[in-house]
Amino acid sequence: MRKPGVLVIHNRYRQPGGEDTVVRAEVALLRQHGHRVTEYVRDNTEIETFHPLSKAALMLSTTWNPQTYSEIRQLVRAERPDVVHCHNLLPLISPAAYYACHAEGVPVVQTLHNFRMRCPAGTLFRKEAACKDCGGSVSRAVMRGCYRNSRIQTAAVALMQGTHGALGTWERVVDAYSVPSQFCVERMAGGGVPRDKITLRPNFLLNDPGPRNACGEYAVFVGRLCVEKGIRQLLWAWRRLRRIPLVIVGDGPLRGEAEKYINRNGMENVRLTGTVPPAEALAQMKRARFLVFPSVGYETFGMTVLEAAACGVATVGTRLGAIPELVDEGKTGLLFDPHNTDEFVEKAEWAWTHPVSMNEMGAAARRRCLQHYSADNGYDALMGIYGSVMAKRGVEQSEEWAVARQVVADTQPQMSPEVKWQQYQATERRNRTRCRYRGPSTPFVRRGDSLRQDDKSWNLSC
Repeated sequence: MRKPGVLVIHNRYRQPGGEDTVVRAEVALLRQHGHRVTEYVRDNTEIETFHPLSKAALMLSTTWNPQTYSEIRQLVRAERPDVVHCHNLLPLISPAAYYACHAEGVPVVQTLHNFRMRCPAGTLFRKEAACKDCGGSVSRAVMRGCYRNSRIQTAAVALMQGTHGALGTWERVVDAYSVPSQFCVERMAGGGVPRDKITLRPNFLLNDPGPRNACGEYAVFVGRLCVEKGIRQLLWAWRRLRRIPLVIVGDGPLRGEAEKYINRNGMENVRLTGTVPPAEALAQMKRARFLVFPSVGYETFGMTVLEAAACGVATVGTRLGAIPELVDEGKTGLLFDPHNTDEFVEKAEWAWTHPVSMNEMGAAARRRCLQHYSADNGYDALMGIYGSVMAKRGVEQSEEWAVARQVVADTQPQMSPEVKWQQYQATERRNRTRCRYRGPSTPFVRRGDSLRQDDKSWNLSC
């Protein structure tokens, strides 16, 4: 039985994070289930090689990248995917990707990993606290330089938001939005994304790491050492928790500041490991008594919390963003106000002095993880959203989506999805012009498991 092919579009970050991890897991999951997956990948490290004029051009190409538009249209024509799944598009790809897929009649699913649709910085975070200042306007963000502390870069993102908001891109060209938490559903629906196109689809763990064997002898933090992850709040609290060993796993812009603070205050109970391989990070979690998650910014999900739960380790985390959806207070972990150091210290102290209770919470967290966030759950959720958009577009499907297609057909008996698709194709054939090659380009195009940059880099002029 044929399983529909998927084109995955993603702009990687300079420093790999949770989004890149989720994208890799979804691609691997689809391939494990026999789907043909093609990847169109750009990487922000490319910018380091750009000529100054090319860097300046990002001001406009963040809104519309004509090269990307041509490349993706030709890639879609060559590979004929049944659905396109977009992740991060900035700054090298741009929403032109949506229009390229739309022009070829392929449905588009966009996963919203952050809050970029309503916040140029993508974080809803400013001055070490969650931010709601901009409301429906991003002019304040531009004046403050919220994105990378740069007014120019913030203006580039704001231009993209304003242009595509005015064009109705979010409503007309994207078929469905996938968000990982109910918190994100509410924030995105209030920020211009059509509510009826939003689907709640939690992240998942591709592989079960298995439970730990014994109670750990330290607390652990795993994540990026940056302001929004609460590294400062963590150190302020641990200055008062001298008898609890703390292992900090990760790296980031505040690494130097953290080291100086630890040395200046004689915090011999705190150890920084720097960046470690994923397997070692899981091993550190399994040896911990509990995970500390002190984020002061809105989290869209919290993969670290999920990984700890899979290991049978409870979390002491912030009562902010999507974290309360993952941590059931008193059952799978403890929650605190990220700006209340006294409460933070109190919850960490209780967790350390009640190892039996924390073990029970960890076991409950693992049961919940296996029940709701397994790879099987993740695959079913993916198939659900793919089936929905394909049925609405009337794309030829296998029996796996027969039910979804029938539901749409029943609600629109006057014209079947197949007829709509045939009419759309006929219109496109009449309007489509011939394209010619201009030569090779730089984006990575993955087919199967190999990385291809040689014989099929796509760069067309229409």
